[in-house]
Amino acid sequence: MPHKLKLHGFNNLTKSLSFNIYDICYAKTPDHRREYREYVDELYNAERLTQILTTVTEIIGATVLNVARQDYDPEGASVTMLIAEHPVAPDEDPSKEEPGPLKESVVAHLDKSHVTVHTYPETHPDNENGISTFRVDIDVSTCGVISPLKVLNYLIHQFDSDIVTVDYRVRGFTRDVDGVKHYIDHEINSIQNYFLDETLDLYEMIDVNVYQENIFHTKMLLKDFELDNYLFGTGVDELSTDEQDQISRKLRREMLEIFYGRNMSS
Repeated sequence: MPHKLKLHGFNNLTKSLSFNIYDICYAKTPDHRREYREYVDELYNAERLTQILTTVTEIIGATVLNVARQDYDPEGASVTMLIAEHPVAPDEDPSKEEPGPLKESVVAHLDKSHVTVHTYPETHPDNENGISTFRVDIDVSTCGVISPLKVLNYLIHQFDSDIVTVDYRVRGFTRDVDGVKHYIDHEINSIQNYFLDETLDLYEMIDVNVYQENIFHTKMLLKDFELDNYLFGTGVDELSTDEQDQISRKLRREMLEIFYGRNMSS
């Protein structure tokens, strides 16, 4: 029989943080697009993703109970971790509206929760288009006093993040000693308040929040655009000025479509 976790005086609010992280590139030839997909598939294989999620559990002060991971053919990977609490409560409020660390152990109380990650390499079906994307979906779900928002900075800096969408929601309720229900146990005005200044400086950000439902949404678009950072298998010096302009327009259109969540006319 597996060991059962004893819950006592349990804060049973569920706090869920969901990421979509996109890396965009231009690969001129079919061979370059294939090589790009193979490159990101190997870079973010199940073993590497397990290492990243293990650090996530350290940041929020959790213990890993179980790991399920899988690499897929021809590409993609998934990792799911069931996590549990440390027995020591935090000295400070872990839900305080301030940035979390890039990597730092935070000991806190947490119960039966999970973290998951899935990867999706993808290329445009039109061989003349050349656009390739790599999407990472990450979910961090916790129960108790811990806030998964503490892992924001670390996760964004672990991937080549051109566009990021972040969703945070607090669900359920917990009672105080007088029996009064509480639907959220910490103040939050914006997900942006959990980012370090160095992260805020890198991205344009838009909030879409539904405060009365404890739903918070932030979209992020990398500010700086240097074409050479988006080319795979070739360099700017190998392209004519017209080619550079054409590719730049394709890349920016792809990024804006993902950022705004809608297709744009030519």
